[in-house]
Amino acid sequence: MYSRFLLLLTTLFFIPQNVYAMSVSEYVDKYFAPFSDAFSNIVFTPVKICGVSVPVIIMFLIVSSIIFTIYLRFIGIWGFKHSLSRLFGKYHKEHEQDHDGEVSSLGAFATALSGTVGLGNIAGVAIAISIGGPGAMFWMIFGAMCGMASKFLECTLAVKYRRFNPDGSVSGGPMFYIAHGLTRKGLRWLGQPLALLFALMCVPGALGGGNMLQINQATQQMISITGGQDSFFAAHSWAFGLIVALIVGLIIVGGIKSIANVTSKIVPVMCGIYLIAALAIIVMNYHQIPHAIATVLKEAFFPQSVVGGIVGTIIIGFRRSVQSNEAGSGSAPIAYAAVKTKEPISQGFVSLMEPFLDTVVICSLTASVIIITGEYLNYREGITGVQLTSAAFAGTFSFFPYVLAVVIILFAISTIISWAYYGQKAWSYIFGEGFKRTKVYQVMFCIFIVIGSCMNLQSIVDFTDSTMLAMAAPNLIAIFILLPEIKRDLVEYCKKYKIINAMNKVWFKDEKTL
Repeated sequence: MYSRFLLLLTTLFFIPQNVYAMSVSEYVDKYFAPFSDAFSNIVFTPVKICGVSVPVIIMFLIVSSIIFTIYLRFIGIWGFKHSLSRLFGKYHKEHEQDHDGEVSSLGAFATALSGTVGLGNIAGVAIAISIGGPGAMFWMIFGAMCGMASKFLECTLAVKYRRFNPDGSVSGGPMFYIAHGLTRKGLRWLGQPLALLFALMCVPGALGGGNMLQINQATQQMISITGGQDSFFAAHSWAFGLIVALIVGLIIVGGIKSIANVTSKIVPVMCGIYLIAALAIIVMNYHQIPHAIATVLKEAFFPQSVVGGIVGTIIIGFRRSVQSNEAGSGSAPIAYAAVKTKEPISQGFVSLMEPFLDTVVICSLTASVIIITGEYLNYREGITGVQLTSAAFAGTFSFFPYVLAVVIILFAISTIISWAYYGQKAWSYIFGEGFKRTKVYQVMFCIFIVIGSCMNLQSIVDFTDSTMLAMAAPNLIAIFILLPEIKRDLVEYCKKYKIINAMNKVWFKDEKTL
C-alpha cells in the first residue's frame, strides 16, 4: 500500500505546473465557487451590532463561551493549577500506562495544540490590531479565558463517549458524544443527524482550512525567502507541496501515536523559536512597555477610529480569539479522545491549557511586538497580516523574515498533521472503520497538499472557513444539552481530588465530605 502511495505522489512530479495552476483553479472557480459562495453566505449570515457586521455563528461561539464560563464558575481560573498538575505534575505520572487509550495526556495535548497554533497566531493577531486597534488584544485575551470553559466541556465529553475499536485504536470526538450522548437523553432523532452534519463539515474543513490553506501560505513564504519570482519554487510550487506531502504521508500512516510523537517534538521547537524572538524584541524595547500597556487598556475601553466603538473592538477581539484557539468548534476533542485515562474530567482540565497557551501567551506576544514597536500605526490603512508581523520584527532584527518563514512552515506542517487526523476520524464516522477506507482518505489528503501548494485558493477560502466554523453549531447544541451531566461529573471529581475554593465550593452541600 505504501509503495502505491509513494508512486501516486511521485507521478505528480511529471504533471506540468500549468495543469495545476490553471485547470484545477479554473474548474473550482467555474463549478465549485457558486456552491461555495452560497454555503458561505448561509454560515456567515451577519447581524449588525453598533454598526459592526458579525456572523451569527461567531456570536453563537462567543455567547456560548461566556455562558459556559459563568456556569462552571470561571473554571479557567480555579482549575488552572490542577490543569498544570494533570499535564506535568504528580497526576501526570500516576498510572497512564495502565489505562486504555493510545497516547499520553501530553501527547494528546501536543496534537491538539499543534492544530490550533498556526497562522492565526501570526497573521490573525495582526489583522485584529489593524482593524480593531491595540484594544483588540485585551478582548482577545478575555475571549480566550472564556474559551477555556468551552474547551473543557467538549474535551471531557470526547473522552467520556469515545469508542474503542477491535484493533485497540480509539475513535472519539463530537460525532460520538453528539450521537450517543443525545441518544441517552432520548434525543436520538436529533443526535444522529447533528453528528453526521458535524462529520460532513469536518472532512472538507480538514482538506481545505486544515490543509490547502496552510500549505499555500507556507509555500508563499518559501518562495519569498528563496528569491521571490526568481525562486525555483515560484515556477514549481508543486515541488514544495510534494515534499511536504511525502513528509506528512509518512507521519499520518502511523496513526495518532505517530502524530503525537511528532507534534510533541515540533510544538516545543516552533513555539520556542517564536517566543524567544518575541521576548527579545520586548526586552530590547522595555522602555515602551508601560506605554504599550496603557495604550491597550485605553483602546480596549475608549477606542479611537474603530467602527462600532468599544463594541466593535470587543467583537473583533473575540472573533480573532475564537478563530485562533477554535474553542467550541469541536476539532481538538478528536485528538483528546485518544488519551490514556479513565477519568474524562481529568483530560478536560488538561485542555484548559490549550486556549491559554495559544491565545493568552502566543497571540499576546505577537500583539505586544506589533504594539511596542509602533508598527501598527504605519499599517492602519496599509499592509496587514503576516507582513505586518514580519515588519514589526524586522525593525529590530533584519533577518527575522527568514526566521518567520521557518516558524510559519513548522506551524503549517504541524497544523496539517493534526487536521489530517481530525478529518480521518470524521471520514471513518461517515464511511466506517477499515484499513482500505483509511488509506483512501490519507492518499486523498496528501494529494490535496500538492494541489493546495500551487493553486489560487481564493475561491475556496470562504468555503473552508465556513465548514470549520459550521462544525461549531451541532457541537455547541450538544454541549448545552449535556451540560448538567458534565457538571455532576465535575463535582464528583472535585470531591475525589479535594479541589475546593471560593469559586466552586457552593456546588457542595456538605463541605465536610471533602
